[in-house]
Amino acid sequence: MSASSEFKLPDVGEGLTEAEIVTWYVKVGDTVKVNDTLVDIETAKSVVELPSPFAGVVEQILVEPGTTVEVGTPIIVIGSGTIQGAAPESPDTVTSSGADSVPAEVPQAASTEDDEKPQVLVGPGPKEANVRRRRLSSASAVSPGPQNSPGDARVQNGWNLARTTPPVRLLARQLGVDLDEVALTVTGPITHSDVQRAAGSLALSLADTGGQASPAVDDRPVEDGGSTTGRETRMPVKGVRKVTAQAMTKSAFTAPHVTEWLTVDITPTMQMVRRLKSDTSWSGVRINPMLFVARAFLLAIRSFPAINASWDADAEEIVLKHYVNLGIAAATPRGLLVPNIKGADTKNLRELAAALADLVATARLGKTQPSDMAHGTVTITNIGALGVDAGTPILNPGESAILAFGAVRQQPWVVDGQIQVREVTQLAMSFDHRLVDGELGSHVLARTGAILADPGVTFLYA
Repeated sequence: MSASSEFKLPDVGEGLTEAEIVTWYVKVGDTVKVNDTLVDIETAKSVVELPSPFAGVVEQILVEPGTTVEVGTPIIVIGSGTIQGAAPESPDTVTSSGADSVPAEVPQAASTEDDEKPQVLVGPGPKEANVRRRRLSSASAVSPGPQNSPGDARVQNGWNLARTTPPVRLLARQLGVDLDEVALTVTGPITHSDVQRAAGSLALSLADTGGQASPAVDDRPVEDGGSTTGRETRMPVKGVRKVTAQAMTKSAFTAPHVTEWLTVDITPTMQMVRRLKSDTSWSGVRINPMLFVARAFLLAIRSFPAINASWDADAEEIVLKHYVNLGIAAATPRGLLVPNIKGADTKNLRELAAALADLVATARLGKTQPSDMAHGTVTITNIGALGVDAGTPILNPGESAILAFGAVRQQPWVVDGQIQVREVTQLAMSFDHRLVDGELGSHVLARTGAILADPGVTFLYA
C-alpha cells in the first residue's frame, strides 16, 4: 500500500446512522492484515467487530472509546508505515486511601482544531455536531495497561481479549468491573456470570463502608447527561435500550393491542420432551419446551395464515405474508434483542431446533447482526424461563402477533372427572386489532394450546 487509507465507520446494516466505539484491538504502530479485527462498535441493535479492509501499519486512531460517531466518520488511518500521530492516552488514575488506583477520566489526546476535524476523502462526511465525546466516570473507564501487537494474542487492557466477547466487555464497562481483577480469579473464557459475581463483590464492599461512595468515584456529570454519586447512578439511554424504548412506545400507542390468555395442560408435550431427550437418535439436538411451543405456534399459523400479516398505514392495506420469520425475544446485557428465524414455517422439528439453538448461541456471544433482527412477522417470548406465569407482551413494530410462554408448573387438573397432578402453563397472545379480530386471534391461540395438549405425531411429521 503506497499511501495512507482512512477507514470510515460503515453502515453495518439496516440503515443505522451512528455507533459507539467500544474497544480498540490495535494501537498506533501495529501491523494489520486484511480482515484482522480492528475494533468493537456498539450500534442501536448489536455489538459488532469491524475487520480491517486494508493491510498495513496503523498510523492514527481518530476516535476514542466511548465516542459516538456518525456512519461515514473516519475512525482509523492505515498506511505504509509512517506514524502520523499517537494512540489515545491512557486514563489518569485517582488513588483512594487504602485502595488500589482506579481509572478516573479518559482525556482526549492533545490535538489542534484541524485534528479534531478529520478530512473526508470520499462522501459528505460527518457533521461536527454529531461527533459526541463523553467523559467516562471512574466506575466505567478501563485502564489500557500494556498493549501488544495483534500477533501477541491481542493482549490489551492488561487481559487477553481472546478470553472475552464484546458483550462481556460491555457488561464489565457498564457495571464498573475491572477485567484485570476478574482474569486473576478465573481460568478459561471470562463469562457474564464472572463479571456479575465481581460486580456483586463491589456492591458488598460498598455496603461494608456504610454505603458511602469511594473518593475515587467521579461525581461530575459526563457530557451526554450521565453521572454517578454515592446514592444514585444515572445512565444515558442509548443503543439497544433507546431503540427498544422508542419501538415499544410507538407500538403501544400505534397498534391497538388485544391480549388473550389460555391455561393449558401440556403434560403430553412435556412427556415428549423427556422422551426425545433420552432418545439416542435425537442426541445432539437441543430439546426443550420452548422448541415445542414454537412448533405449535407455527402450525397454528399454518392453519390460520391471515394472522401472519402487517398493517401498511401509508397504503391503507393489510399485507399478508406467505412466509413466517419467527422472532425469539432474547434478554442480553445490552437489553432486549429479538432476532428471528427466517422461513421458520418451512422447517421440521429438527431443523427448527438447530435454528433456535444457533439463534440463542449467537445472541449470547453478542454476534447477532442487524439483519438477523429485520423483517420479523411474529414473535415468541419465554417469560416462563424467569418463573413468570403470564404477561401482556407488546408487539414488535410491524408484526401482527406475539406469544408469551409462561412457567410450566405442576397443578391439580381435572382429567376424565378425576383430579390429577398435571404440568400446566399459561399462554398469552397479543395481536394488532386493526388486522386481527377477536375470532382469528382466538382461533390461533386455541389451536396452539390444543397442539400442546395433544401433540401426538403432529410435531414430528407435520
